[in-house]
Amino acid sequence: MIRALLVIAPHPDDETIGAHTLMMRLRRRGVTVRVMIVSDGAGSHRGSARWPTRRLVRERQRESRRVLRRIGIGAGDVRFLGLSDGALYEHAGAVHRAVARAVRGLPRPAMVLTPSLLDDHPDHRVVAAAAARRQAGVRWRTYPVWPAGQRLPGARPIQLSGQERLMKRHAIRSYRTQTGRITDDPAGFALTARQIAAFSRPQEVFAEARR
Repeated sequence: MIRALLVIAPHPDDETIGAHTLMMRLRRRGVTVRVMIVSDGAGSHRGSARWPTRRLVRERQRESRRVLRRIGIGAGDVRFLGLSDGALYEHAGAVHRAVARAVRGLPRPAMVLTPSLLDDHPDHRVVAAAAARRQAGVRWRTYPVWPAGQRLPGARPIQLSGQERLMKRHAIRSYRTQTGRITDDPAGFALTARQIAAFSRPQEVFAEARR
């Protein structure tokens, strides 16, 4: 049994898409769960006048904190690096250093989750590349995001109950800035109903991190 889980998310909401049920189950067992969100999330609606960068970043952080609080993860266990959404390749060194510091502070044995190197989003691949070499007492695992429902080689899924799946779908919809709340940016991002359904599928999938 692990003593700590660290979920590393490229953007606010990736932590929930990747590991909502796993985090909830482990918190109920008394495991320390920490979340590190790497980018500021400002890239989803750059053309919105009603949601300028500062307001959008604050709201995206609030959305993550609210969702995580509901499953027992307090604000003190959620860290936002605030790096540039859409340009994490410019901050790869900072991402690696932040991940290394966060891992050093975990009780052992621990598990660390990062996105998959196979992910279609370049920000996600930068974060995935921060998975460190083998360390005593640390298991490195990856989770899929884009495309929604992607399969990872050697993946080990955990099955969600019907109630857990409903809770996860509700949690994803709670990120309202990403599900249609912002309407004044024609080029803005919004999850579709099909994507939400794919992200709240009956399994959460994790695979051993490739190095």
